[in-house]
Amino acid sequence: MWASENHGIFLGRLSTRRNQVASMGGDVEDLEFFHRKISDCFSNLLPSSQKGRHNHAQSYQQKPPISESAAASDASTSASVATETAATEALLSIGWLRELLDVFLCCEAEFKVVLMGREPSHLVKSPLDKLIPELLDRYVKALDICNAITHGVEAIRHVQKQAEIVVSAFEQKPFTDGQSLRARKALTSLLTSIVVAEEQGNRSKSTNERSWSSGRRSGSSTSEKDRPPANFRSLSWTVSTNWSAAKQIQAICSNLYAPRGGESTGLAMTVYTMSVVLAFVMWALVSAIPCQDRNGLPAHISLPKQSGWAKIMCGLQEKFAEDWKKKVKRGAAGLMDEVVKVEKAAQSLIDLLDGSQSSMEAMQELEVAAQVAELAETCQRMEEGLGPLQLRIREVFHRIVMSRAELLDKAAEASMQSE
Repeated sequence: MWASENHGIFLGRLSTRRNQVASMGGDVEDLEFFHRKISDCFSNLLPSSQKGRHNHAQSYQQKPPISESAAASDASTSASVATETAATEALLSIGWLRELLDVFLCCEAEFKVVLMGREPSHLVKSPLDKLIPELLDRYVKALDICNAITHGVEAIRHVQKQAEIVVSAFEQKPFTDGQSLRARKALTSLLTSIVVAEEQGNRSKSTNERSWSSGRRSGSSTSEKDRPPANFRSLSWTVSTNWSAAKQIQAICSNLYAPRGGESTGLAMTVYTMSVVLAFVMWALVSAIPCQDRNGLPAHISLPKQSGWAKIMCGLQEKFAEDWKKKVKRGAAGLMDEVVKVEKAAQSLIDLLDGSQSSMEAMQELEVAAQVAELAETCQRMEEGLGPLQLRIREVFHRIVMSRAELLDKAAEASMQSE
């Protein structure tokens, strides 16, 4: 009897050990697939000159170990189509930022499938018992950034309206001295709007405040043409006057260390990777779009350079740094490609007007026409792109809210089981 009982205990332990080994093997497979997915998505966001060095297209053909959910599948398909489009978009343009958010949605869906497919008990064990609360805290900070970014997009809308006035002034024929004065005034207003874009992006009177997540604009003196699309909903109340985008990014990036030893191949590494993706996307948004108090914004975020997926982010960071150095820091209105082009065209037009006496020569007229045409084209891209960008930010906001709630429920379930 004793031998039989001992044998049963031994078989039970062996079965448990086998299940643990199988679980560890599944974690490794899930992590590898998750990293491949991130590499694929982010490599398509690289400029064409760098894209070839990070092309991992074949990895999409490999069957994911557990990612069978409809949500992850739909997000993957959406991001696959989006990143194909991103290859034709200028870095940090409105279209590129929209595709970046699509990539985030795809990565977040895959992450949730990996994490939610595990037993709740994993969440209350070390090191996840520390990493999960840190991720939840980063989610809250990301929500604040999404909210502030929506105000920044509205500031860019104001820049767009000023640019359209400039185009209208130059298109009036004949271009008399009176039109020249009107054009100069419009150009001055345009450059001023860029300089103060950050302040405008966060200026929101009580009459414009909206309820959390779903409110509409209340009565306002703002003209109809300056309002966002009718189907747009603000994400939150106004941004606090002492809120800082730079400090928020620093807080998201703090204590962001890669797991070591045995933790580097399991769920801990998966949570860390998602935290890095979240930090990178929020940092890119704040770099591109005017946001309250960006003084001290990190020039880059710390990334595990030995990882393939992180190397791609490093390449994007280097490109951002190059663009920042080239940008004339007059208004610090962000690195968004369209805003940079508007500022450049406006300055060129001012120089051309200053260089002319009473009437422009034929060569100057051609140069002015070319700059005005480029400005009009940029305005058109802003008109077509800012609305969808706002909606995508809203989608990211609500996805984070939903995922955070699901993680909290999962953690609560794990706590109840452990009691």
